[in-house]
Amino acid sequence: MNPCRILILMSDTGGGHRASAQALQAAFAARYPDRFQVEIVDLWTDYTPWPINQMPYLYSPIIARVLWFWKLLWAVFENERAFSAALRLVYLISRNELRKVLQAPRPHLIISVHPFMQHIFMRLLEHEDAAIPFMTVVTDLASFHHGWFHARAGRCFVASEPAAATARRHGLHAGQVRLLGLPVRPPFAGALPEKETARARLGLIETAFTVLLLGGGEGMGPVAATAHAVARRLAATGKAAQLVVICGRNERLRQSLQQSDWPIPVQVCGFVDNMQEWMAASDCVITKAGPGTIAEALICGLPILLSGFIPGQEEGNVSFVVDNGVGAYRDSPEDIAATVSNWVDGSQRAHMSARARELARPRAAYDIVDEIVELLDGEAVEE
Repeated sequence: MNPCRILILMSDTGGGHRASAQALQAAFAARYPDRFQVEIVDLWTDYTPWPINQMPYLYSPIIARVLWFWKLLWAVFENERAFSAALRLVYLISRNELRKVLQAPRPHLIISVHPFMQHIFMRLLEHEDAAIPFMTVVTDLASFHHGWFHARAGRCFVASEPAAATARRHGLHAGQVRLLGLPVRPPFAGALPEKETARARLGLIETAFTVLLLGGGEGMGPVAATAHAVARRLAATGKAAQLVVICGRNERLRQSLQQSDWPIPVQVCGFVDNMQEWMAASDCVITKAGPGTIAEALICGLPILLSGFIPGQEEGNVSFVVDNGVGAYRDSPEDIAATVSNWVDGSQRAHMSARARELARPRAAYDIVDEIVELLDGEAVEE
């Protein structure tokens, strides 16, 4: 018997969409080996013509260098009429390419993990008279572009109560909306190492207060200034402390920090593929307000100090972290350093850590996949 073909639609506008797609793909493979053929499709890059297919490549440069332009784009496409008109134009230009997604073997199910996939692909399914189940997995925690929500989606899986409420306001009924959490990378769904074990494995001091500073995949923002400010303030406390800085793919930043003089032990890394170990080894994390990193930090019980956010798509994540009592927001290196130094005292940290674990949903990808398979099996029985 041939495996059922499932397509997960995404676009590389930020690393979170692909990470969630990969988490779902891994969950299908782990829970239902050999039953499903799950493919991740970058719809924008692979199935639209030039110049539309170049748009994902512009995302990171715009965010890094011309953030004002991103704010403008977000404001324009928050208008539902403007957004709908733009997607209609993309569809008209790209329809012949988009049809190729449905070519044999025709998929049995389509899952979207990106807010720009729902409306354009639903239009394609309607025009092609293709009765293929379509489901959405919302990969944002608290800021939601209206493109996420389509009333004809079979299911809309969300990661928070605000997401569920927003889905209902956009016309989805309660039975369509399922609050199961945000899919995270498979290592976070399993047993994480104990703090002492992780520190020993990573060459860290086992008894020191440990701060994890993340620069994202590209090592953007004032990472260097923040690292130096935090190191100075931790040294001033007189207590045993250490700092880990993950620079991502920013090689210049990594080399610069590795050559610096530090008042406390500092370990500088480039891009890592064992983030679960670094988080398990840490006492708190400094990061921008990306939903995937927040979800992973909650699983590890880490107090979260947000250092920045992308306007529009990440603004709500700041309120999510602060209002839920799992962290704070500071936007200057000195303020970040002052807050972290206050967290050396474990009482405040313990409360935030316990609250983080209450909010965590480490098995979200598996729960979503199990429900999808249950729905598919139910449809097969009805047929």
